[in-house]
Amino acid sequence: MTDVARIAGVSQSSVSLVLNQMTGARISPETRQRVLEAARQVNYQLPGIRGEISSDAEGRTIAYIVDEISTSPHPVVSFDGARDFAFEQDFLVAAYVTRSNPQLEAATIEAIKRDKSIVGVIYSSIFTRRVTVPEALLGIPTVLLNCYGEARRHISILPGEVAGGFTATAHLTNLGHRRIGFINGEPWMDASIDRLKGYRQALATADIAFDETLVRSGDWLPLTGYHHARDLLSTGNPPTAIFCGNDLMALGALEAANEMGIKVPGELSVMGYDDQELARYTHPRLSTLVLPNYEMGQRATEMLIDMVAHHKQFRPMTVKIDGPLVVRETTASPRLR
Repeated sequence: MTDVARIAGVSQSSVSLVLNQMTGARISPETRQRVLEAARQVNYQLPGIRGEISSDAEGRTIAYIVDEISTSPHPVVSFDGARDFAFEQDFLVAAYVTRSNPQLEAATIEAIKRDKSIVGVIYSSIFTRRVTVPEALLGIPTVLLNCYGEARRHISILPGEVAGGFTATAHLTNLGHRRIGFINGEPWMDASIDRLKGYRQALATADIAFDETLVRSGDWLPLTGYHHARDLLSTGNPPTAIFCGNDLMALGALEAANEMGIKVPGELSVMGYDDQELARYTHPRLSTLVLPNYEMGQRATEMLIDMVAHHKQFRPMTVKIDGPLVVRETTASPRLR
């Protein structure tokens, strides 16, 4: 939507009003046409629009249970993917936020079970983790999203974090970097553990020995990226590239390099992860890897609708969705400082 707004020369709010066909907006036909043409130009995938909405809502609603949705952009994007795909298939998605409160979650599930319009449940978490799936959901078609439970009991949709860490690091090794720093997230989190695995696998594939002195554990925030980057760049044998576990820490790393007079990407390459909107507006623009939240929401909804509407039988499985590499301006072949 950011790209569409830039090309059409309008605000993101105007893009949202046009693409969602919202009524009551004072937008001229010329502006509407300009927005639609810009969307086609960048191959923006519009949600399908149904000709009519069924007046009978019974059996056409999916309950989306999530522990938190307002403190991070990621669960919101997953919900968007679920909602858009469901709408194309003549289903609606209703969100229920439990705040990890057992009493609230239990009450929510009981209300869902009494609602005859709900055909199934997407059970989601704000960050990837193991969960104890409530026994009350047994007997209700359920797909886990961004979380997983007991082995061989559920269908789980997860991001391909090992593959993501590998792809991001391999991008740097393919450019010729041999000393690659890694500023990771909190070490107890599944995402951090798997991204580190991918980092190490990519180094091994390029025949580069793993050096633990090049790895730092952070907290996903810019200030941590800033301090760890300064530390790495102040050593006697500094890295020529730094891979950050998310875009926010990469933002801090870029600031550290700028303060130290180190040119990016001429003297240092910086790689992010997530492809948050801010990655398009750093100077230079940040190379990163997409965290496929939207596609995960779509896939979870697709499998659930296949179960409840098309009566497909799925064995318990874990489906991992990989995100693409986005090469912008902060990565290049290494040059001596």
